[in-house]
Amino acid sequence: MVILAVIALVLGTLYGFSGQEFAVLDYLASHTDYILYLTMVLVGISVGLHESIVEQMKKYHLKLLLIPTGIIIGSIIGGVICSFVLNEPIRESLAISGGLGWYSLTGVAIGNLSGAEYGSIAFLSNLMREIISFFVIPVIAIKLNYYTCIAPAGATSEDTTLPMMIRYTDEKTVVFSVLNGVICSAAVPVIMSVCYTLF
Repeated sequence: MVILAVIALVLGTLYGFSGQEFAVLDYLASHTDYILYLTMVLVGISVGLHESIVEQMKKYHLKLLLIPTGIIIGSIIGGVICSFVLNEPIRESLAISGGLGWYSLTGVAIGNLSGAEYGSIAFLSNLMREIISFFVIPVIAIKLNYYTCIAPAGATSEDTTLPMMIRYTDEKTVVFSVLNGVICSAAVPVIMSVCYTLF
């Protein structure tokens, strides 16, 4: 998945620099909102396919909210720090860090709201979060604990980084990982809406 995302990024960049025009690609580029809506529908379907989610939520109650709450707060604090260190607008910094690793959504949404430059930064920073997760999850599992492995993955802990969780953690952590991914994925559009409403 990560390799495909990087290949898509490189091909898109080369296409943009080439100056060539293909009707299908130009059409897709001018209708990113509809692609974003389709992505949201597909994520909803993915969540609905996890039949045991409701049962697990009943079992763990409020405990399952601790991990995603910590991840969201930590990511937002990171956005605030980056805003001051890099002298970037607080709204964009919070929205980018609030992407929680969901690069396809944040890249398009922030690109539409703040322009291509911030959209590209959002895409790349959230993609890098996912890529880095693949390398740090095994180390965190050994050096710290299994639950901490969920933090770097963010919203991707229910899909692309889930195989890493399955391989390096236990069954209970995998359940929390899926639930965390669902909650974080649902929170991303809310975080971005709040960022662009309040700031």
